[in-house]
This record gives sequence, C-alpha cells and structure tokens, in this order.
Amino acid sequence: MRTTPHRRTGIRLRPPAHPVLPTSPGFWRSPLRGPWFTSVLGLVLLFGLLVVFVTGLLSYAAYNPSLSPVNDKTPDKGVLGFYLFDWPTDPHWLYRLTQGVHVTLGLALIPVVLAKLWSVVPRLWSLPPVRSLAHGAERLSLLLLVGGVLFQFATGVLNIQLDYLFPGSFYPLHFYGAWVFFAAFALHAALRFPQALRTLRSGELRTRGTRGKGDTHHDGEHDEDEDEDGSRTGASTHAGTGTGTGTHGTAPHGAHAELAASATGLASTGAELASPDPAPGTLTRRGALGVVGAGSALLVVTTVGQSIGGPLRETALFAPHGGGEPGGGPGGFQINKTMAAVGVRVQQTGEAWRLAVEGRAGTVRLSRTDLLAMRQYGAALPIACVEGWSTPDQDWRGVRLRDLARLAGYRDGPLPDLLVESLQTRGAFRRAALRANQVADPRSLLALAVNGAPLTPDHGFPARVIVPAAPGVLNTKWVARLTFGDLT
Repeated sequence: MRTTPHRRTGIRLRPPAHPVLPTSPGFWRSPLRGPWFTSVLGLVLLFGLLVVFVTGLLSYAAYNPSLSPVNDKTPDKGVLGFYLFDWPTDPHWLYRLTQGVHVTLGLALIPVVLAKLWSVVPRLWSLPPVRSLAHGAERLSLLLLVGGVLFQFATGVLNIQLDYLFPGSFYPLHFYGAWVFFAAFALHAALRFPQALRTLRSGELRTRGTRGKGDTHHDGEHDEDEDEDGSRTGASTHAGTGTGTGTHGTAPHGAHAELAASATGLASTGAELASPDPAPGTLTRRGALGVVGAGSALLVVTTVGQSIGGPLRETALFAPHGGGEPGGGPGGFQINKTMAAVGVRVQQTGEAWRLAVEGRAGTVRLSRTDLLAMRQYGAALPIACVEGWSTPDQDWRGVRLRDLARLAGYRDGPLPDLLVESLQTRGAFRRAALRANQVADPRSLLALAVNGAPLTPDHGFPARVIVPAAPGVLNTKWVARLTFGDLT
C-alpha cells in the first residue's frame, strides 16, 4: 500500500482504509455529490414532475370516466376524481398535445430522476434510520416518494413499449400510483419546508458544502479545486463539513434551488451529501449535469417523433410507433391493434355486416351501402393514444354521429350520449362511451373512408368512430352497434 511522508516529521503514514459499509459517510466517495448538484436536479424535477402529474390527470379526464362504467377503469377512485370535467372537442389536437407532453417529458426526466437518486444515496443509508417521530414520518414519506417515482416510471415505460407486464390493468395501477406519489411529495415537502426556510434565511446554502478557491486544509495545503457550482471537483477535506470559506460557492437560483431540493423530498445538509473523503475528481459537476442533459436529449430525439411526426418520426427508434410509417397509400399511417390481434374475423366485416343503431325510435339496421347513401362529411383529425404516439391529421369521411342520433329518434332537443360497441372480442375498450358534446360536434363521424379511400381492415373497415380530441381507444374500430341515450 502506498504511504505518504508527513510534511513536518518525515514519518511515512499509511492512509486509513476506506469504509466497507454503505452506512458510513466515507463509503460514498464521489466528489460530485453536494447541495448544488442535488438542488439543480431538484429544481428540474420540481417543475418537470408537476407537469407530468397534471398532464397525467388530464389524460385520465379525457376518457370521461364519470360518464359510464365502460370508460371507468378505476371505479373505486372516490374523491380522487374530484377534478373530472366534460372533456372538450376543441382544439381537435388537445389530447395529442397533452399526452405527447406527458410521455415525452416523462421519458426525458428518467436520467434526471436516476441522477437525483444517485446524488442522495448517502442520505438513504444514514444511521440511525429514525431519530425522532418527525424524522420517522419524513423517512416514510421519502420511501413512498422514491418508490412512487420508480413505480410510475417503470409502469409508464412498459406501457409505452406495449409490454403489458402488470399484475392488473395499467389504468388503475398508474392512476393510484400517481396519487400515492403526489401524497408523498406533498407530505415530504411540508415536512422539509421549515428546514428549507431556515436555510434560506441563514444563507447557509451559500457556504455549506462548498469548495472555495484557496480553502486551506489542516496540513496547510491549499485546495486548488474550484467552487461548488461545478467548475472542478476534488479531494477537499472540507467538502462535506460546511467549513469552507470560499466565496464562489453560491448555488444557482439561490432560494429556488434549495426549495426545489426540499420540495422534491431529497434535500439534505452538505454533510449528508458530500463525502468527507472524496476521491480525485474526473468530471466537474457542470459536466455531470451535461451528461444527464445529454441522456435526456437522446431520449427525446429517439421518442418524440412518435408524437409530433414529421422527420423526427424517423429518429424515434425507441418508440414502437416511430421509425417511419408502417406502409404506403391512403391507409399507410400508424395502427395500434390489428383486427387479427383483437379477434375480428374477415367474415364479420363482409357483405353480411350490419350496423345496429338504437334509440328512441327503436333499432335500425344499416348496411355499409345504406351508410354510403347518407350524406357524407369530411373531417381532418389525428389519432392520439395513451402510449404517447399519434398521427398527423388524416382526412376522414363518413356520416356524422349527430345525424345517426336523429335517425335513432333524437330529432328535437339536445343530443344524447352514445355507447359504441365493436366487433372485437378482446381488449379493455370493446365498448366505449361518448358524451353528448362529442356526439354533437360536426367533426365527429362514423368514418367509412380515409384519405380518399375506403378504410383498410386494420383501420376499422367497414366503419369506425372518429372524434376530435378524444383518446384513440374511444375512436372505436369495427363498429357493430350504436346505442344513443342518457348514460349518466
């Protein structure tokens, strides 16, 4: 083992062995950890996770779960559905936007979440695990917070990749998981806020855990490492003790960064984050943030094309619906599930197919020829799905849903809700409900053609529903029955 002579006595001293247990602060030796690094990541997550949470709630509202049990995959939600409202049909790209942001931003935050967890690992191993009742509550909220984040990201990524490896339906797992995370987030923020406020008033963040130029070690040597804001990192013995006297260690955004670190549930003192015996630095903190940012950018470039289309669809190699369109011609745009995958047989969609339209006037059965004989309308609308993928506007043509409602006996007064049933035998949305405002929109069609040609089998031939701003699963394919009436 290498020894080092003492400056004054000349005696060669053997360096102390590094701790072998993760509960020892000296076990975690990376010089990158510190309040500044953690606070910057916390600031990003504070705003990023809030947007992901809100857009997730909007995604749930878009299904109109309070309209009918067929749309409600979380019937025991109780007060958690307090915010639900009638989902609008304008703008027609609304769900494409909200769900695209939800998925793309969620993926982009994965490197940030992992870096954040890495930056606070020493604190998760600190002993004793519970020092007081308040500290125990904080640790419990931290466990739920970290577990909730990992669970939400894991289930979300698997859903995006169409790998339904869940012990139940994705919808309730992700919905309730989001609320568990948010509750832990709110509890931890409340518990940490007093400490954050004290830190802000004292200005402690400006000196705690910093390495100012010219900090002096106990042996008289000067630390040549630069400041806590990431210019360089190195082996300062003052890194985690808060005894540095440099003046260049002010955290970016000051109070906002400290509040962000506390609000995201992972704020700590410098002594808990920075190593008392850091290893030699090989990367600056700003460089580490650059690596995290590059990872996020890579995920965006390789996935966002499935949501916005255009040239970036070719680069969306990590997305099931990226990498180019699946085919050519009028029906060559993205398909979620084929007719074979959901159990629809070709014989069911042939000449013998009849659409049953039910309402006040009884039941009317219409062939595809009968529907084509009715007045046809066009609408340019996208398809957008919960997995985050969408298509550009496609030119649909068919019969307005409100005209079929009148055929079913609703000629006067407000139009009713609509229950749509498909020929498919498998899938959570074999039946779907639409609100009256969706039925009344002139762009809501029972589509018979798209982009100037009849629907292809996998796009819903002989007839499918298309509604502006609705999630893809509510745009039912292979329609067999339309039942108009009050569903609430």
